[in-house]
Amino acid sequence: MRFLIKLLFLVFLTLAAALGGLWWWAGQPLALQNAPVDFHVANGSSLRAALTEMRAAGIAVEPSLMLLLARLSGAETGIKAGSYSVDDGVTPRQLLDKLVRGKVTQGDITLVEGWTVRQWRARLAVNPDLNGDSRSLSEEEIARRLGLSYASLEGWLFPDTYLFDKHSSDLDLIARAARAMERRLVAAWAGRDEGLPYRSPYEALIMASIIEKETGREADREQIAAVFVNRLRLGMPLQTDPTVIYGLGETFDGNLRKRDLLADTPYNTYTRRGLPPTPIAMPGLASIEAALHPAPSQALYFVARGDGSSHFSSTLDEHNRAVNRYQRSGK
Repeated sequence: MRFLIKLLFLVFLTLAAALGGLWWWAGQPLALQNAPVDFHVANGSSLRAALTEMRAAGIAVEPSLMLLLARLSGAETGIKAGSYSVDDGVTPRQLLDKLVRGKVTQGDITLVEGWTVRQWRARLAVNPDLNGDSRSLSEEEIARRLGLSYASLEGWLFPDTYLFDKHSSDLDLIARAARAMERRLVAAWAGRDEGLPYRSPYEALIMASIIEKETGREADREQIAAVFVNRLRLGMPLQTDPTVIYGLGETFDGNLRKRDLLADTPYNTYTRRGLPPTPIAMPGLASIEAALHPAPSQALYFVARGDGSSHFSSTLDEHNRAVNRYQRSGK
């Protein structure tokens, strides 16, 4: 009996020493190959798989001790997927806490109003924190994967600053931007003014993209929208340079010539009436709202004053006088 008591006491001391040693180890800084060290935990990864990723990234963590610490802490199955970054001085306990709490590192990217899908894809392609899964895909293939009913992505991605887990897919970010645009377009369409000459939300999106490219000053958006809406109602051609430029694509050299205005393409709103077949850029919410709530105006023309604002006219004679004043005279 006395021997059994001594044996149990010895086992207790051994366990206490082991636990004490584990607790001491859990509070010691881990050796890092470089600092900071970034690593990624994929969705569905076990702690063992995450530890393999950490060691490959340059974190000298002992898997068996970390697994035991997690088991005793009840955290073995509670780690969160995402991208992480650790710096010098991090301890096993802090690292496990970071994994359990999901304290991931994030990147960010700003996608700008008025940019085309080609410009957006170029920005995504050079972001070092995104996996470029879309780079080998055509625009039509991306649209199909997103479930869009249109082959073109143009206009369908909402301009905003997006946060994302580092090393996540750029396709996921494109999908988020598409969902954001769909939500805003649907909500704006539901509250639109009556009697607008659009047959669908998509046509409103096309108009919004034109307004986005024509706007030199925020205060002019609704007036510009009114000009184009009035022209559509009367069956007049929109005669807007940005659509012609978009139709020229990469051949546009920055100088819009008379022959460009005369060359018929689906996007030439001088030679064709109505809206072009797709948006010509990614419009922001302000341009969408302007397309659906144009100013109460009879204006059919506008010309840039040279200071970022525009002069609006209801008749061709008034417009010609404004052109002479603000452009041809150089004033």
